[in-house]
Amino acid sequence: MGMTDSQFKAFIMFLIDALKNAIDAKDPEEKTKRLNKILENLQSSLED
Repeated sequence: MGMTDSQFKAFIMFLIDALKNAIDAKDPEEKTKRLNKILENLQSSLED
């Protein structure tokens, strides 16, 4: 199933927000944890 342009833009905005949140983490372990969560969510999106 495809996405509309608006849905794709919303997806990208969520991804940008999650990446900024990961960048803001001061603790390297927390940063890694947040980035791994983003990767898990992206992988899950591909499998749906």
